[in-house]
Parts: sequence; structure tokens; C-alpha cells
Amino acid sequence: MRKATLTRKTAETDISVSLNLDGSGAHQNQTGVGFFDHMLDQLARHSLIDLTVTAKGDLHIDDHHTVEDVGIAIGQALTQALGDKRGIRRYGHFNLAMDDAQVACALDLSARPYLVWTLPFPTAKIGAFDTELVREFFQALATHGGITLHVDLIHGINSHHIAEAAFKSVARALRMAVETDPRMAGILPSTKGAL
Repeated sequence: MRKATLTRKTAETDISVSLNLDGSGAHQNQTGVGFFDHMLDQLARHSLIDLTVTAKGDLHIDDHHTVEDVGIAIGQALTQALGDKRGIRRYGHFNLAMDDAQVACALDLSARPYLVWTLPFPTAKIGAFDTELVREFFQALATHGGITLHVDLIHGINSHHIAEAAFKSVARALRMAVETDPRMAGILPSTKGAL
């Protein structure tokens, strides 16, 4: 069915995630972190993956645990929804321009998690949001989604635009990678016989 629903509960966070790989980009994300919700909405809309995230975290400390644990939960849900990965395209890439910012993403749903991140931010904050948490989210997503993920800033001067371009470029690359390939129906996209 290429759908998944899961919950993740720790002493720091309580998270529910539901996603549908064959959706339309519908989204309903409520993490208590406004900027992060906006980024998750972009991830859903531009990947065409329906995504619902509800998170309650220790925001009285900071946003770190909530953002990282949502990345973990989405990665786990993605792995569950992909199943054995037969018939998918597996690879995705996208260069996305947003005003002054251009971000390139290339990814492989390889089950070999690895993050290459060359996305420096000119400011430490976007509003009240710590820009270093953008990397933390994608590190968790890559690790728990089994994704080889490369995200590179080509250029940019506005932190909001850079972050949003990153989420959108990953979303577009993910859309490409999870799509079914009519020429690969029922075939695993690997010569190893397993992903």
C-alpha cells in the first residue's frame, strides 16, 4: 500500500507520523515549532507525499529533541512504506532556486545511510529557530530512512531561503526516487538482489 503510520515516544518527545508515498502532498503538521511545521509542509507538498506529523516535545528546553526525533520518525515511516523497494526509481536529484538561494540535492534510497552536507547558514537563527537544526533533521532522516543524501548550497545569502530551498530540493529528489518505474515493475533496482 506504500503507506505507514507509526508512533515514537521517549522521555523527551511523543510523536505520531502518517505518510502516503502515492499521495498529493496533503499535509497537517503540528510540532509546536512554527518554522519547522512550515518546512515539513514544503517537504510534503513538493514530494507529493501525504504527511501528517503530531509532536509534543520538551520545547521548554529547546527545539532540538523535537526536530531530531521527527526526522527519526519520518525516516522510519519512509522505510516502512517503501517495503522491499521493488519497482521504485531509487535515485533522485534536484537543483532548486528560491530567490537568492540555490540548493542541489542528490539521493539514493540505498539502505546505506550517509549525509554529505555543505549548507552553511549566514545566521544562527531564522526567527526563533536554530539554523543548525536543519542539518539535525536531515541527519536523522537519512540515518533512519536508509538514505544516502547529499545536500549542497550552490549560493545564497538569506537563511530562510536557504533552509526552504533545502527542504524543497530534498522533497523533489525524494519524489523522483520513491516513484514507481513502469519499466521496473516488481524488479528490485539493484544488482545485489537486496536493498
